[in-house]
Amino acid sequence: MSKNQRLNVLKINELKRNFGFPDDYLLRIVPKYSDMFRAVNCTGRRSSMEIELMSWNPDFAISAIERLAEKEGREPCFSCSLPPTWVKSWERFRDFNSTPYISPYVELRGLVEGSAEMDKRTVALVHELLSLTLWKKVSIVKLGHFRREFCLPEKLNVLLLKHPSIFYVSNRYQLYTVLLREGYNGSELIEKDPLVVVKEKFGDLMQEGLHEYNRRHYLMNLEKKKKKGLLTVRPEKTNREVINNISEQDDQEGGLGSIFNAEERKRFYEVLFDDDAK
Repeated sequence: MSKNQRLNVLKINELKRNFGFPDDYLLRIVPKYSDMFRAVNCTGRRSSMEIELMSWNPDFAISAIERLAEKEGREPCFSCSLPPTWVKSWERFRDFNSTPYISPYVELRGLVEGSAEMDKRTVALVHELLSLTLWKKVSIVKLGHFRREFCLPEKLNVLLLKHPSIFYVSNRYQLYTVLLREGYNGSELIEKDPLVVVKEKFGDLMQEGLHEYNRRHYLMNLEKKKKKGLLTVRPEKTNREVINNISEQDDQEGGLGSIFNAEERKRFYEVLFDDDAK
């Protein structure tokens, strides 16, 4: 999709988590497929290292939209994920979708910057990039770093905001992120890569273990205070009060939980990779 079939390594590293690349992809993946890729460095500086596409395989140059269209036996086109009450947005989407789809894998030859055709290819390119990511979302700032390679407009966020039927632009935590609307059902990711499932499961286990640790630690402190006579007799606390006390204690201790406990870590990994371990 890049204009010279090359991508800067430092820029790729900014998005390697989004695409699920391992940390050693440059040492393990690229040499393994030397017939397809190679690392080049024309200046010798670390910042100028690039990965170049060595061979073109047309079977790989099929976008997610084209694959779905072929599966359903229709012409490739974008889909709208907005509710029918968004009348004006639907009208703009139908007008935009009425022109032929332009694959992001076609050459830029003949496309004029700022034209409707170029905008449509840019939308298709961003759509394809998001389709390739694990969470169907990416930072607009990091995506903008590939402006030269992908011939993206200077004000990429403006172009994305013009297509709310295809993209959703979030400004959570003051970080602009673009999400692929069709990839989500509300806030839930529809198709989850196995790596996403593992990460979510691991996160849930860590939260569960942290809660268990805090609860035991809280009860142990209560017992110590009783033995020292520092705890006055008072009515039994409600569940909400106990939870609040546990949360406050967790905040004071940095929220590290049981991650430093070898036995707890062992239990987490057993449950993480063995559904029957529970």
